[in-house]
Amino acid sequence: MSAAAIVAASIGFIPGTAQAADPVKPAAQPAGAPAVAPAKSLAAGFGTFTSGPTAGPQLGLSLSARMSTAHSFELAIYLNRSAPPLDTTIDWGDGTTETVTAAGAWETRANHTFKKLGEYTIKATVVDPALGTQETKEVRVTTAGSEFTPYGPTRLLDTRSGTGAVKGKVNAYSSTRLKVAGNGGIPAGVTAVALNVTATNTTSGGHVSVFASGDTRPTASNINFEAGQTVPNLVIAKVGEDGYVELYNGGWEPVDLIADVTGYFGRQEASGYTAQAPTRVVDTRSGTGTQLGAVAGQASFTVKVAQPGATAVALNVTATNPREAGHLTVHPAGAAAPTTSNVNFTAGQTVANSVIVPVNKDGEITVRNGSWAPSDVIVDLVGTYSTASNGAYVPVAPVRQIDTRESWSKGPWPTRGYLWQAFSVEQEAWVLNTTVTNTRGAGFLSVAPDHNSTGDYANGTAGSPARPQSSTLNWTTGKTVANLVQADAGANSIVDFWNQGWDQADLVVDIFGYYDNE
Repeated sequence: MSAAAIVAASIGFIPGTAQAADPVKPAAQPAGAPAVAPAKSLAAGFGTFTSGPTAGPQLGLSLSARMSTAHSFELAIYLNRSAPPLDTTIDWGDGTTETVTAAGAWETRANHTFKKLGEYTIKATVVDPALGTQETKEVRVTTAGSEFTPYGPTRLLDTRSGTGAVKGKVNAYSSTRLKVAGNGGIPAGVTAVALNVTATNTTSGGHVSVFASGDTRPTASNINFEAGQTVPNLVIAKVGEDGYVELYNGGWEPVDLIADVTGYFGRQEASGYTAQAPTRVVDTRSGTGTQLGAVAGQASFTVKVAQPGATAVALNVTATNPREAGHLTVHPAGAAAPTTSNVNFTAGQTVANSVIVPVNKDGEITVRNGSWAPSDVIVDLVGTYSTASNGAYVPVAPVRQIDTRESWSKGPWPTRGYLWQAFSVEQEAWVLNTTVTNTRGAGFLSVAPDHNSTGDYANGTAGSPARPQSSTLNWTTGKTVANLVQADAGANSIVDFWNQGWDQADLVVDIFGYYDNE
């Protein structure tokens, strides 16, 4: 590949606090410039934060805590006096303690990683042996990370029948509210939810945005649709403090919306996430993972996709060469097929969708062709949820990271080439919504980690990554197509976005959160 075909999109993303915010355009950098990694100490207090009593006149102890990773906090200790330095004992609230030496002329900092997610009260006690006095302050913190619990698949919303909302289409430029926390077996206090959202009975073009109740509606979208289309997309959405999410119809005409839950995230020990480079586990065109040949109408196949101990898997599922319109449903092996669907297609269409699905005790899933005619099926494995993993999810206000239509994003997207994106360091994976638009011909998108470092790109020594064989989404001329990606950050925190077509197209990438294993 020529150097001209390698276009750098090296914009560092700095995760912010979990507050509402519209997407922010990152500052432009020269092509090939290294990314700006975030400071490891982020904003104070993801979750609750309360300070202790007013500082006393003698010692003047004060505390503040700020999240440093999904499991960690940095405690800042300050004494309102210059000398002498005093020993301060920290009780982290999880059965562990440590002693540091603090003086008032500067902050003394201590870091701690909690083995389990949850709320903790951190106490600090300083003793002045000369005066015979001591002072104790405390600060309450909640870990930023959330772990995954599989659920369903279960239909929570269907405006066609009135399930979960008032019966009837969602009006243009308006939202419907969906209760998540406390709905059925989903507990109160969940932080995010995995939903397969479908727009159907469309009469004009438009888009759907899913966001936390109480947050400012983002300009980022999750689904793009045209008149007459039925379009699904997996959404990992932050849940509002009131337990609701909102689904916004950004089209000119009313539309029906469907939402099927496959799991939720909460600040308690459950299943962590382990990312991997996409691996093809099923391709009926070649007989990979199952028997050779298209899956017959109303037929199913079962495949092992994870080792025992896994609770769920993250997949990209593609229907191709379908003879008639229909849908695919993915569910745990051994369980009855639910009424939900994951991929919807028309005759001759190639369409993909991200899927998070529980597995049975042997790590198996079943894929059912809901059409009356045969269709080929492709399944790529992108990650696994298990109780052995520490990969905790941190949702963020949606941020637009790449938009090749805009000058700040350093377009255009090269044909048969890739954009590389440097993300902040030490994350396991990133939850992204990818959209391809302004397509001049047919093609497909691949997303994969890059073996190069930002330094390699900065000094011109980067080698061409191997072209991925997996696909994230497929498009044809003039179509706008979106799909969620749980992108493995790899060893160097760089992700490549490949245009596998021979014609120009534009790429939009929005960030919705990340997995942190520390």
